[in-house]
This record gives sequence, structure tokens and C-alpha cells, in this order.
Amino acid sequence: MSKTVSVYDIDGKSIGKVELPELFEAPVRSDIIRRAVVALQSHTFQPQGRDPMAGKRTTAVSIGVGHALARVPRVRGDRFAKANQGAFAPMTVKGRLTFPPVSSKNPRKKINRKELRLAMISALAATSSKDLVKARGHRVSDDVGFPLVVSDELEKIKKSSEAEKLLTNLGVWGDVERASKRKMRGGKGSVRGRPTKHPISALFVVEKRQGAEKAFRNFTGVKVVDASSLNVIDLAPGTHPGRLTIWTESALKMIANRLGGSAS
Repeated sequence: MSKTVSVYDIDGKSIGKVELPELFEAPVRSDIIRRAVVALQSHTFQPQGRDPMAGKRTTAVSIGVGHALARVPRVRGDRFAKANQGAFAPMTVKGRLTFPPVSSKNPRKKINRKELRLAMISALAATSSKDLVKARGHRVSDDVGFPLVVSDELEKIKKSSEAEKLLTNLGVWGDVERASKRKMRGGKGSVRGRPTKHPISALFVVEKRQGAEKAFRNFTGVKVVDASSLNVIDLAPGTHPGRLTIWTESALKMIANRLGGSAS
């Protein structure tokens, strides 16, 4: 027998029940989700290379042995210039790279379609687990049930004030505040060489974009995506399943039609 969940209106009141697709009862495979997310992220990488002559445009030559100096190519000149300064070699200042990246390398990782579908279903099932959602760091009220399903009125919200009211009524506004207080790494005072990290909050899945994305875009970490373009990166950003996800009733039916039956 299929499980049913409550459907809420924009005021946070239950207005009925909806049958939950069997997809949400599938086992959560964290290893498959991680593999799929990494593969999809690699599709955004741009191949890069280096100038073949980079670090080699110099007149430096080795002065040979018998001078109590390493046999490193050195610049010729007087004592007021760069006399005997090492060049060309990889360990010298402005020298060439030992193994520079080449543009012919393909950074895209491959993944089977069935494996990608299984990862998508596993990520969907993770959004219905309250323990996984909280383990990911999201802050929600104790009386909130998962998955969260809202009426299709959500898609027509166009004001941020209405969006904030909806988030408060659903008991997830605390998670938006948590995301807004987190400092984004990569800005002023960040550590050099570390990637930029963006805080993640609620994900709204709608059937069609009718302006709701403009109402929610002012909130840190909140994202609105239509069910037809939903992917595993949206459901498990950073390869970690259990994102706080809010569905519209029509989007729930569309995702069931898109992915078909359950996965074992």
C-alpha cells in the first residue's frame, strides 16, 4: 500500500492528502549518489593547457661541472644583473612546469544511464528522511513531516514577503536564517587556494516556473527548479544526500511520470 502525505497551502495548513510515489521508498545509496554528482560536475569543467614554450624563453645554459655549483641552466651576465641565476629548470624561479596540463585531456567522467537514474531515485528517497535532512545540517521544526508537499499556489508567488511568510508557516524559516548567517568562503579574507563554498538551504521543486524563482532568489541558499530539469546535484549538493526539499503537488506527479517505477 502506498504511503500518503499531507498537502499544505501557502498558510501552512493541511488541505488534504496525496499519494506518495514509490520512488520515495527506495533505499538510499550514498555511494551511487556521490559517483553521479561527481560525474555531472565534471561536465562543467573546461579543458585547459599551457603554452609549450612557457618557462623556456631564456638564454640560460649550464656552465658545466667543476664550479662547485649544481648543473642547472643559468643566465649569463655580469654581477649586477642576473649572473648565474637558475632558469628553465622546473625548480627555478619562473621555470617550466614538470608536467603541465594539456588541453587534449578530457576531464568529463562517464556514468551509465541506469546508474544515473538509480542515483536520482536514491537522492529523492533521501529527501523524505527527516534524519538525513537534519544530519545534513538543515534546521526544521520537530512537527514537520517529510517530504514536504505544498499546493500549486506556491508557483504563483511573486513577492519575497509572501515567500518569507510561506517559509515561516512551513517551519523552515530557521534554516534560511542559518544559511544567511554562514560566511561564504572565497570572499575578502578567504584562504588562498581554497574553493568558494556557498551555503545551501531549501530547494523548491515546481511543475512550471511562473515567477516563484524571482520571489525566492533573495534568500541565501534557496533555489527553485522545475521538475523536468531536476537533477541529482540539486537534491544532493556536494555529494551529500538529504537536502531540505519542498514539492508542489503537480511537481510530485511529474517526477513520478518522469522516472517511472521504483528502484530496488
